[in-house]
Amino acid sequence: MQKRRLGTSEVKITPILMGTWQAGKKMWVGIEDVDSIQTIRAAFEAGITTIDTAEVYGDGHSERIVAEALSDVRDRVEYATKVFASHLKYNQVMEACDRSLQNLKTDYIDLYQIHWPSGAFNSEIVPIAETMDALNHLKEQGKIRAIGVCNFSRSQLEEAAQYGRIDSLQPPYSLFWRQVEKDAMPYCVENNISILAYSPLAQGLLTGKFGPNHKFDPKDNRKDNKLFQGENFTRAQQALEKLRPIAQQHQCSLAQLALAWLIAQPQTQAIAGARYPEQAQDNAKAADVQLSEAELQQIDAIGRTVTDHLDDNPVMWSW
Repeated sequence: MQKRRLGTSEVKITPILMGTWQAGKKMWVGIEDVDSIQTIRAAFEAGITTIDTAEVYGDGHSERIVAEALSDVRDRVEYATKVFASHLKYNQVMEACDRSLQNLKTDYIDLYQIHWPSGAFNSEIVPIAETMDALNHLKEQGKIRAIGVCNFSRSQLEEAAQYGRIDSLQPPYSLFWRQVEKDAMPYCVENNISILAYSPLAQGLLTGKFGPNHKFDPKDNRKDNKLFQGENFTRAQQALEKLRPIAQQHQCSLAQLALAWLIAQPQTQAIAGARYPEQAQDNAKAADVQLSEAELQQIDAIGRTVTDHLDDNPVMWSW
């Protein structure tokens, strides 16, 4: 898989990244560690060398699972992890990074990201200058190679960039969830900031496996996803039917088509989660799907039949 440069840093990442929220188990149902380890390893063997995790995913459990899967090939993979909104004071960032290094069994993190802006989830407000000071210090120490932010608006991204180099933005972004295109994407393109799209399959909706009558387990975070509710869900089902013939022409799945469209967008890579090895292998194959300009526009138009009816709230869940 052809790697791409992360922002202006020296880090190279794959256009498809392995997402490991589910490996933390918390807020997911039916996840087994042995499956997570085998799946992360299968992603690596299929060519996905960039792995995205976070300290908050199962309170470090996801990070430890990543280490268990990949420690023996650490020199051939890129680790991206995140510090949570409740740990954004200078000393908290330094301590959180050390914990993540320990969990990941490594002495450096390729990309260290602010998971949510200060104040999210009722966290204490910390000036971005203080958080960036810590991140810059970690970079100087060689503990991290690049700095990124997640779930930041354009204005928050611009403010953070005043205090140091930001090499990536991680927003929710898929064919069915596109607020970033109107907000931060133009700034990212202008300033060579990589976009790492999370939920690139709209939490599985773009796989086509959730039929009109699907009911989620009460503990599954997807029950609160706006795309799985009411008219949004109906429109998504109609859009999927229009996408199927294009996928068939390319002899690929709906998921692979959606990922291929996404990584063809400006500056954009896709973080795709998987529960089982075959899903990770299928995600990797999306990098081989070549879409023409006409097909990209056709898929874009189909996606808009869903997204044009959504409001501008960038949060995908009605928490």
